[in-house]
Amino acid sequence: MRWIVGLGNPGPEYAATRHNAGFMVVDELARRWSTQVNQSKCKGLYGEARVRGEKVALLKPMTYMNLSGESVRALMDYYKVPLEDGIVVYDDLDTETGKIRLRYQGSAGGHNGIKSIIAHTGTQSFNRVRMGISRPVGGMKVVDYVLGVFPKSEQEALRTMIADACDAIEYALDHPFEETMAKFNGK
Repeated sequence: MRWIVGLGNPGPEYAATRHNAGFMVVDELARRWSTQVNQSKCKGLYGEARVRGEKVALLKPMTYMNLSGESVRALMDYYKVPLEDGIVVYDDLDTETGKIRLRYQGSAGGHNGIKSIIAHTGTQSFNRVRMGISRPVGGMKVVDYVLGVFPKSEQEALRTMIADACDAIEYALDHPFEETMAKFNGK
């Protein structure tokens, strides 16, 4: 079984925020694969799909961003799935809005959801899709920025970025992650 975890915060007040870019990708994958992510399981909202004959789990942790690792660990333990069969999708301040960056290892880079996953898995080596949200300008606090919604001027870039992330994830289901990185980094 392969598994995809999109990071975000639960609740309608966070639904369209930059910090919920990972949830947006999971929702789009569910739409593409004609499934729903609505079962309460593994400290999150869970759904499954069959993609080219393989079972793929989709998870949106409901622990709030800072405790995302609890949900990831619960999924890994419940299904006995290895970390290398998963992909974590999340927002990234250091990537330009509308762009994606794929990596298979690295530090949390200040992202509390990734810090939590590293703490609960004991490693920095796992497949990731970073969703670009750029850094705030004009002295805006980072917390206010990531919990803010994508403005109208960024909606087209957001749609393209979500589509690119979903395309990369679908490609990664049949190809090594390094090959996926080479094909999709910089999109």
